[in-house]
Amino acid sequence: MAERRLLGLQRVLGVNALFSTAYGNVGSSIYYALGLVAALALGLTPVVFVIAGALFYCTATTYAEATAMYPEAGGASLFVRRALNEFWSFFTAWAQMLNYVITIAISAFFTAGYFGGITFDFFRTGIGAILFAAVLVALLAAVNVRGVSDAVNVNVVLAVIDFLSQVLIVALGVFLVLNPESLVDGISLLGTAPTWSDFLLAIPVGTVAYTGIETVSNMAGEARDEKTTIPAAIKRVMIAVFVIYFTLPFIALSALPVTCEGGECSTLLGVPGEEGGFASDPVLGIVSNMGLGALQGPAEVYVGILAVTILIAATNAGVLGVSRLTYSMGLYRQLPDGLRRLHPRFGTPYLGIVVFSGVAILAILPGQADFLGSIYAFGAMLSFSMAHLAVIRLRAIAPDQERPYRSPGRLRVRRRDYPPFAVLGLLGTGLAFLVVTFLDLTVGLAGTVWLTLGMVVYVVYRRRQGLDLVTTHKVAEAKPVTEREAEYESVLVAFETRDYDPQTVATAIRLAARRRRGIHVLALVTVPASSPLDAALPEAELAARGLIEQARVQGGRRVTGRVEKVRAGQAGRLIVQEARTLRARALILPLPQRGGGSIFSKTVETVLSDRPCRVILEADPRPDDRRGVVTTAG
Repeated sequence: MAERRLLGLQRVLGVNALFSTAYGNVGSSIYYALGLVAALALGLTPVVFVIAGALFYCTATTYAEATAMYPEAGGASLFVRRALNEFWSFFTAWAQMLNYVITIAISAFFTAGYFGGITFDFFRTGIGAILFAAVLVALLAAVNVRGVSDAVNVNVVLAVIDFLSQVLIVALGVFLVLNPESLVDGISLLGTAPTWSDFLLAIPVGTVAYTGIETVSNMAGEARDEKTTIPAAIKRVMIAVFVIYFTLPFIALSALPVTCEGGECSTLLGVPGEEGGFASDPVLGIVSNMGLGALQGPAEVYVGILAVTILIAATNAGVLGVSRLTYSMGLYRQLPDGLRRLHPRFGTPYLGIVVFSGVAILAILPGQADFLGSIYAFGAMLSFSMAHLAVIRLRAIAPDQERPYRSPGRLRVRRRDYPPFAVLGLLGTGLAFLVVTFLDLTVGLAGTVWLTLGMVVYVVYRRRQGLDLVTTHKVAEAKPVTEREAEYESVLVAFETRDYDPQTVATAIRLAARRRRGIHVLALVTVPASSPLDAALPEAELAARGLIEQARVQGGRRVTGRVEKVRAGQAGRLIVQEARTLRARALILPLPQRGGGSIFSKTVETVLSDRPCRVILEADPRPDDRRGVVTTAG
């Protein structure tokens, strides 16, 4: 008999999936960060993105080291929990929550600008953008309450299209509009246009463009070969980001240069749409001023549609982030249990989604894009600073712990090796946090209120639960009783739905009887993307266990089984992995009813394309048949 792990996240995501999801967030940021930064930095916009890029590099190496050490969901709050204590973990998680809420708000707000750029100018105005963004957030919240599927392949395609489109804009810009002289003139105005305070404030706002790195960390629990795939995915994100963010701002300032009249300097990149500028759709503004001739109109429509698609995906990613973070915080008793409670039908943390999506809508209502950018920087710089601090602290308290990836460089202090880029990152993000807090008092006040509110809720809730503030307490979840699994060289039966198929089990019994093999039943539960993969789904899990019990009644003592959770679209990979682990001699699947062209589902196609053993597809018998049709693949 073989003993193996029964529970835990299924690690099925590779480098491409991790990279595409992260770049989907990072790549979407350029569609609004460019306008936000240009409004402050004017001709120094490219310089700001280079400085912000240096901070991003430091942060990326920090996340790569810590996530490879602890390949679990949680990001910076997980690192801080390991390095410090639960109170500071909550503090960091609450800053992350602010990031997700503002991601929802700012992505939806700028979606309206690009949509208006290719349809009606009304949506580029303040009231039009507010209405569009609020409705979009409400719709996506409703979709996520019902549960959505992880479309990893769609993420990969979108990320590749987005990256290649941005590279094409840069390449065309080099030949059509690049003007180094105007860039030099803009830099020479530092201290006047922009002022020193605006320039310094633009740096933390510029980091808005780089904050998708948290996404890789939060997906670590689902990464395959996590010790190598996570650092590799982060490196790919860094390369792609630097290619775009170190080049596109130069093209932008050449296409829409800084102009000065009456002592006032501005660039149309940072001027509101009502005044003839492109602050709400800066990338569309670049394309509109490139002089593409007959291709001008189609190019603008293409960029507008691409931007809308990417920004809607980024808005939805923010809602997904809120749902998973809410569930995680509730699981560690950082927030009241009601916020992480799963919908009895859809299996999603619906209250958390509704509450924090509502907060995002409230943030949209003033219609102030610059405020959204600055408050995002407030939360991002705070959470990044805590991540750097955690990695430095872990080097001190756990120097001998395995680190599959180490941040480059070596800083020797009192016989301890510290990561120099984490130290530089802490100094940089810490200073940026202070700048955005004290140079923009509205942002400083709003951020302080948010942090204070969170800490009050945390303290009151923990006290009512009879818990101290610093000790980690995780909610105990019901788990199935551990059992001995089927012997090696068994027959594997996989059920992806709640419907029990006795004919499939009968086929397994006939095969197993020939050499007295064991029969192992794998019952899969599909988890909505808006819930963590380890979320409790009582109804679905009960139904899955019922399938196993029915198989035991039919097949007797030789039948064993277990329930496993999986994302939509990943069932085939998990079934193949299970068959290989068990060294199964045969794999039997009930063939689902399919409409349209192919009779095979995506799961069946995946199993057949990578089959580790003989595969038998048991078709549902027709009413006039006594036996089902069995299709085999050797």
